Amino acid sequence: MTDIRTHGLQLDFIALKYEEPRAFVETYGFAGSQGFVHIDAVLMHPEGHASETLFVFMHPTAAQHVLPVPRALASQGCHVLCAQNRYFRNDTALIFEKTILDLGAHIRHAKEVLGYKKIVLVGWSGGGPLTTFYQSQAENPTITSTPAGDPVNIRDARLIPADALIFQAASISRAQILADYIDPSVLDEANPDRRDASLDIYDPANTNQPPYSAAFIERYRAAQYARIRRITSWVKQQIAELKSRGSVELEQGFVTHRTMADPRWLDVTIDPNDRKAGMSFIGDPRSANNGPAGFARFSSLRSWLSQWSIDDSVANAEECVRHIRVPLLAIENSADDAAPTSHMKAVYNAAASPDKMLKVIEGANHYYTGRPELLEEACRLMTSWLRERKLLA
Repeated sequence: MTDIRTHGLQLDFIALKYEEPRAFVETYGFAGSQGFVHIDAVLMHPEGHASETLFVFMHPTAAQHVLPVPRALASQGCHVLCAQNRYFRNDTALIFEKTILDLGAHIRHAKEVLGYKKIVLVGWSGGGPLTTFYQSQAENPTITSTPAGDPVNIRDARLIPADALIFQAASISRAQILADYIDPSVLDEANPDRRDASLDIYDPANTNQPPYSAAFIERYRAAQYARIRRITSWVKQQIAELKSRGSVELEQGFVTHRTMADPRWLDVTIDPNDRKAGMSFIGDPRSANNGPAGFARFSSLRSWLSQWSIDDSVANAEECVRHIRVPLLAIENSADDAAPTSHMKAVYNAAASPDKMLKVIEGANHYYTGRPELLEEACRLMTSWLRERKLLA
């Protein structure tokens, strides 16, 4: 563990390793790393300020230590662990069932080595479904295989449950987000320029323009699900074909074009909140629709089933919170341009925690961009909520 001091904060860099047998290499690494999982974390805390409580962040792929909420919490005196999984900054082969094993390794290290007494899981953005998935399996372990049928023994992994869960500016699942975002006008996955013009919301010649009719949205959403399921059917056929060959070729990657076409971005009357029309959280959605950073742009077959298939992925916050009993704080940003307000409300309503609370930060966008006072408000909300429950000194 190494440390760096910057602006009154101490940043400790942590590297963990644990053994895991696997049938093939799914993440890039040096030859000696095969058979082991290597994961990193950044522990942030004010210099000279001790705490028995640790806030733990993990996102499926993004670096949390560069984002505003973890740094703001640390600046307010909290200890914050920004944990990374084996798929850090590359979700092409991501298996959700393995990410929660990685999160479990971080939490075990935090408690058994670093000595923290209380763990608060913070599921921000795409970290929402990941952390609820972790907590549900830590409280009620059941999983022994991935959606592709590969063994992964979460049931006997002895995951340590967190003491509280914060679900912040988050979505139901990556699979649901892709179902909301994917462009249904694509008719041929091998030739994405072959399209149904009447379903292309970015075509100025399309007679369907915002505000969209209820009939058009119903047709659009049905076509989105149909496209997802066509891809899923192909994925399962490919996996079965690879298995039937009995060779060492067990996996392959593929591209999914045009995946950033949620009509909510053009029509703010759909799932209304305070967001601006014509923009998404990664910029102009017309450009992002086929850009390299679009959701699910590159994927392995197994990752598609675990991460993106609406019918197969089990990292679903709305379902997972039904099996969680620790205190839950849900924080919605009223101008969120990434996580739909309907997702937040669905997760909160489904939550079985006897102690749960939903709060809205008025005017806040997904990243609190340009609104430092609202970022501070969100952090104060988290710390005061925990203090009321004797989980933070």
